[in-house]
Formats: sequence, C-alpha cells, structure tokens
Amino acid sequence: MNDWPQGRSGDNRSNGGGRYGRGSAGAQPEGARVMRQVQRGPGGPGPNQSAPPYGGGVPQQPSYVDGQGYDDGYDSGYNTGHVYGTPNGGGPQGPGGMGTRGPRPAPNWRRRIKWTAITLVTLMVVVSVSTYFWADSKLNREVDLSKVIDRPDTGEGTNYLIVGSDSRAGMSAEEKKKLHTGSAEGKRTDSMMILHTGDNGSTLVSLPRDSDVEIPTFKGSTSGKTYPGTGRHVKLNAAYAEDGPELLVRTIEYNTGLHIDHYVEIGFAGFANIVDSVGGVEMTLDKGFKDTYSGADFKAGKQTLNGEQALAFVRTRHAFAASDLERTKNQQKFLSALAHQVATPSTVLNPFKLYPTLSSGLDTLIVDKDMGLFDLADMFWAMKGVTSGDGKSMNMPISGSSGGNLVWDKTKVKALVNELKNDEKVTVSGN
Repeated sequence: MNDWPQGRSGDNRSNGGGRYGRGSAGAQPEGARVMRQVQRGPGGPGPNQSAPPYGGGVPQQPSYVDGQGYDDGYDSGYNTGHVYGTPNGGGPQGPGGMGTRGPRPAPNWRRRIKWTAITLVTLMVVVSVSTYFWADSKLNREVDLSKVIDRPDTGEGTNYLIVGSDSRAGMSAEEKKKLHTGSAEGKRTDSMMILHTGDNGSTLVSLPRDSDVEIPTFKGSTSGKTYPGTGRHVKLNAAYAEDGPELLVRTIEYNTGLHIDHYVEIGFAGFANIVDSVGGVEMTLDKGFKDTYSGADFKAGKQTLNGEQALAFVRTRHAFAASDLERTKNQQKFLSALAHQVATPSTVLNPFKLYPTLSSGLDTLIVDKDMGLFDLADMFWAMKGVTSGDGKSMNMPISGSSGGNLVWDKTKVKALVNELKNDEKVTVSGN
C-alpha cells in the first residue's frame, strides 16, 4: 500500500509539472493530516497550521519560493516518508525534544548466579589442588618399609605405627633449654602407639617404651647386611636406637604378629610447633602434678596447653607411681585432643590457621615412602574418633615385669592382634 497522495510518479520538478516537492499532487505543501508516518505530540499543528519551529520534534524544513521547493542537499526525511525516533515516540530526541529513554532491561539474576557459582567452584578446585601438591611435597618420606624382612600377612583395616622421638634436630640451645629437652645426641623414642582404623571404629594401643621384646633377625637399614637373631631381649625403645625405624617395625611385627602398614614419626620441636599453630589444646586434668625432668607444673581442672606445656605433659613419667604406663595414657589423651583440635572447622576453614598448622606438622613429620596425604588424613580422623567415643584407647596388656622391663600378657596380646587383623570390635582390655 502506498499512503502517499495519488499521482506520485517521480520528481516533477524537472519538467515543470506544477507539482510541489517529490511525489506531491499540488502546488501547496502537504498537511500533516496526510503524513501518517509523522506522529504529532499533544498540541501539535493542525491541518491549516505550519510546522513548528526547528527543535519542536520535527526537523526544520527547507524554504519555498513561489510554491517551488529547492534542493540544498539536506534530506529532512519528509519527502521520503522517513520516521524519526522510535515507533512509540521514544529515543534520544522523541516528540517534544524531551530526550527520554526506554526502560532498562531487568538483570538476568539466574545467569549471574550461575557464573558466580562456576567461578567460586573453579577457584576452590584450583586452591584445593594447589594445596594438595604443596602439602604432599613437604612430607619427609624417609622410611623404607621394604627393607623390613619376614613380615606377617596383612589383615583387614590399616595399622599405623606412630612414634614420638626425642630428636632435637634443628633446635637452638635456647629452645632446648626452654623445652627441657636436654642436649643428648642422636634420638630415641619417647612414645610408640599402634593406631588401627577399620569398619568397626578405631583402636589406639600404646606400647610402653620399657616393654620387654626380643630382637629378631633383621637386615641393616644402611648396610643391607643381615644380622641373625640371638634371642636377645631388650626394652622396645632400644630397637629404635640400634637401627632406626626399620628395626623398630621389624621388632614390633615379630613380637606381635601384626602387620604395620604405615610409619609416622614426629620430634620435639615439631610437636610443640603444631600445638602452638592451632592456638593450644584444651585439656582437663583430674589431678595436678610437677616434674623437674620435663618441666611440668600443672594444676587440676580445665586448661589450654601451649607447645611448651604440651611437650612437658606427654613426656612426664617421674611424677607417677605407674611411671611409663601412666605416661602412655596421657600421651593418648593429648594426641586425641590435638587431632580433634586440628580437625575443627575453626582450623580447617581458616587459612591463617590451616596453612601454618600444615607447614609446622608436615615439615617435621617423618613417614614411610608409601604414605600419602589421604593416609595422613585418615590417621588424624581416626584419632579424633577415639576422642569422640567412636573407638577405643588402651595400653598393651601387661602381665608383670622382669629386670625392669614390662612383660606383655601373651594370651591377651594374641587375642588383641587377632581382633585387629580381622577388623573386629576389640574386646580385650589393657593396663
């Protein structure tokens, strides 16, 4: 459809046809009433009125002389039917020159939430992966359990041998004095525990360092030479002093028949640093005690132990009538409480606590070559489970003493080992 007046056949200005403008049917300008493409605002000119001045919503028109239009190169849009502005009169310069804009589109919240979630998940994955490889690289995998000979069969679940040594490596003279460690060369074991994890809860069994054991035939960890067993009996910590972790594992496996899957060791300095990095560990003591050898000086009741106090607490034995047996019980209580503190959201979700704790612990831990971070996490969660009641803690059953050494109850030890190997609920009681 063509809305222009009848008779449009081109530009008649060149043939003097008496028509006005392009497509006009007469000598007079067309009124706004026939120009449907141009929308007038309220109060606009009527049929017999001239167009409003320039800037009133319609572009300025060319002047006319004797009813004839002239072309000055300016295309107003009137003669071609061009519509200015938006169909509804909006746009930067709508009717009346108000310069109004259309409404802004509503934000797409679903899209924003989606991309925000994707960004956060990606960031968490990157941080988690980076933390894993950083932490894994800090593990000191120095113990080679493949050097242990004549090993018992593996059973159900996982058995960790956790050793606290009196190593003073890296400690200054001031630190040794502060922590009451003395200055003895080398290192010995102050505590030894077997932690069993499985489907029936966790069991933490302390091995008193004064336990009477037989040193079996073993292969030297450094020399590779085989040393035949002679039936020699010593205290358990002497095995570690003689040839390190490998002989200690060999001696425990020989005297119990229980396969050790992983080895974890921590020294004095590392232990104190971990405690300090988590802000201390809360303990409740039934009785107070003092010990000049370890520097312990505790009162009964609830209290938070810092690294120095914690080390004194787990080392004290001269203040107790049961000596080493009482010390192993305190060691179990504290390590379980420490694991619980490390695993709390206030530590795990706080990078200012988590990274110093990981750094303090991993830098000073010595583990076996097959130990991974997931194994380490399993060990800590199992120790936390012992504290929360999802497990059991005990000493190795003792039947008496011989020459100052604690003799194990062979019948109970055999029953205990069978329950652990079959991953059954432990019914055997210890001292």
